Amino acid sequence: MSVAPTWLARMSTLMRSRAARVVAAAAAAALLLPAAVAVAGPRSGPVPGPEHHAGSYLAATLAGRATLSADYLAEGPPSGAAASPANGRQGPWDGQVIPGFSAMVDNHDGTFWAQPDNGFGAKGNSADFLLRSYLVRPQWDTGRKGAGEIDVLDFIEYNDRNDILDFDIVHEDTDERLLTGADFDIESLVRAADGTFWVGEEFGPFLLHFDADGTLLEAPYEFPDGKSPANPYLQPGETPNVRSSRGFEAMAAAGRYLYPVVEGALADDADARRRWIYQFDTRRGEYTGKRWAYQTDQQANVIGDAFATGPDSMLLIERDDFEGDQSVTKRVYEVDLDRTDRDGFVRKELVVDALRIENPRGIDAGEGYGLGDTFALPVQSFETVLFVDRNTLLIGNDNNYPGNDARITGTPDDTEMALVDLTKEPVTDDGVTVVGHRGASGYRPEHTLASYETAINQCADYIEPDVVSTKDGVLVARHENEISGTTNVATHPEFADRRTTKTIDGAQITGWFTEDFTLAELRTLRAKERLPQVRPQNTPFDGLYLIPTLDEVLDLARNSRTCDGAPVGVYPETKHPSYFDSAGLSLEEPLVAELRRNGFDRAGAPVIVQSFEVGNLQDLDQMTDVPLGQLISSSGAPYDFVAAGDPRTYADMATPEGLADIAAYADGIGAEKSVLIPRNQDGTLAAPSPVIGDAHAVGLEVHAWTFRRENQFLAADFRSSGDPNGIGDMVGEVQVFLDAGLDGFFTDNPDLGVAAVR
Repeated sequence: MSVAPTWLARMSTLMRSRAARVVAAAAAAALLLPAAVAVAGPRSGPVPGPEHHAGSYLAATLAGRATLSADYLAEGPPSGAAASPANGRQGPWDGQVIPGFSAMVDNHDGTFWAQPDNGFGAKGNSADFLLRSYLVRPQWDTGRKGAGEIDVLDFIEYNDRNDILDFDIVHEDTDERLLTGADFDIESLVRAADGTFWVGEEFGPFLLHFDADGTLLEAPYEFPDGKSPANPYLQPGETPNVRSSRGFEAMAAAGRYLYPVVEGALADDADARRRWIYQFDTRRGEYTGKRWAYQTDQQANVIGDAFATGPDSMLLIERDDFEGDQSVTKRVYEVDLDRTDRDGFVRKELVVDALRIENPRGIDAGEGYGLGDTFALPVQSFETVLFVDRNTLLIGNDNNYPGNDARITGTPDDTEMALVDLTKEPVTDDGVTVVGHRGASGYRPEHTLASYETAINQCADYIEPDVVSTKDGVLVARHENEISGTTNVATHPEFADRRTTKTIDGAQITGWFTEDFTLAELRTLRAKERLPQVRPQNTPFDGLYLIPTLDEVLDLARNSRTCDGAPVGVYPETKHPSYFDSAGLSLEEPLVAELRRNGFDRAGAPVIVQSFEVGNLQDLDQMTDVPLGQLISSSGAPYDFVAAGDPRTYADMATPEGLADIAAYADGIGAEKSVLIPRNQDGTLAAPSPVIGDAHAVGLEVHAWTFRRENQFLAADFRSSGDPNGIGDMVGEVQVFLDAGLDGFFTDNPDLGVAAVR
């Protein structure tokens, strides 16, 4: 596709006059720069972020927001003729679409250079999209003033006017040789001290060097570790090592060095969670051979942007590909290239979770999903982060126009820019432990990272994974080892012959079992809601999320903070330990190994290991210093007692003598609610039993399970109606237990649990 010659002739004059304005604007901005500025500015020297220490945390508050209409069209020829229609929009559009911004540079005068990507996502549909950077000025809505709009002031157009490229481009035979989304997929952007721009892109992936007016200065620098499928130099039969659209989405700069980051895992990397940070020397024009490994929270996550905070440190956006209420990971981490963990990955520390930012001024509250007392940026492509001053982040999105509709279903997302103030606050403790039971299983399918992340955002102190083993000895999070009720395994014909009947803890159970699947096989399954009749609102999430490993759950916790600023705790339960021992898949050794590998195997670590059996807790007491919790049911007995012929029951364990025995190997008990406060014959709560006081007398903490908001799970005096699935007064029920001296509790609804504590 080519653009009309008359339009190109007109643009030739405009580009040269615009280039003069751009250079003048950059010079004016340089006069306004503070002593320490971001490397993306005209001078070198990264902006350091706020300091944060063990007794403090960074509290994130929305300070301002501005948007550009999704349907905004910039001047230029029509675009989007081959774009996929979505959300009621169909190209071509009479002008140049601005599909959000994938990178920004701060001019330190209230304006920013904001760069979209290649347009519509692929070579084949973006030939009519011109590669540009736009000069924008946000009119911040601060909740007190400001229009909340993004003004588009000007733009530069990337071009190969000097005929440097040695492969054909869309505008090959024109004088200006304007670059399009079929030529490069530009994603990341930094500005050098001399005012020129360095751009990271994904078709090569290449590093591109442009003058201040957008003219290519030198040949693209090729990536040393492979090509993408869209690379123009890919030879017949050559295997791409960079997956499609997984090139240089992110890039930081410090001094003479660029730090491009590969968005996804390299094809030849056996570790699907590893991303590589490379170093490129702009003075020598070559990669230095140095690279650093970064581990994502889960395999599918990608790196969205980077911003240097020091010579050896940077911010990285880590995100998933979900949007709206399906989102799990939209985070900004800070990494230090000089510090690695025991697995060789750079250490990362959470700066802000973009799904949980306080919004006390109610900026744009009620205008879409994620806009309320808490602000969230639940967009698919969270792709911009930079410090605008020491304590304020700017974050933004690529809206993939017209495809994304995170805020309002069926309406294309606007382009957003948001200011986030970061303040150092002391870590606090209200004294009551709120445990997200299987995550926030009242709102998301249980034992998924989505459920755990929701629990964290609802202010749980701990998240609880039930732990079972795969055939190859990997610990994964499932309520039971039989998985037909919590995954879509029954829809996979390749696993039909795995359905079988087994005896688990004396009971015959038919279905599919984790110990008959390797982790790789389990990764082909997706989670689903266990109680669809009770929680139909959770079923839209069926089929979205993987079965997480214990390692992934521990990673999520150690990279997260509670609403009070403390590290998020993990409360794993070993499921059917005697059965797994009999299958040659002991749970205790790999559990302790995972705790140790993730820094949790130490006294004082935010972890509690629990079990309904006794023998494995006694073994664990000799293997680890972490707190242990003995689970107590209102009926029956520990299965290892049953198997050994020991006549003791859970009722015996709840006596003063039994509790004293527990105190010899455990630090607390997790008791079924009715053990602590039984119910009358009419289903109302009776007087508390002596168990809480007796447990405290021998030094045991007391936690109760499980509080759920639906009527069928509540005492009769806290039900709202006769509808078993109706929502009752869980807060009121919890408060009765707290008044009885309870130290903590498990709940499917952490938000309500926290409300009861407060």
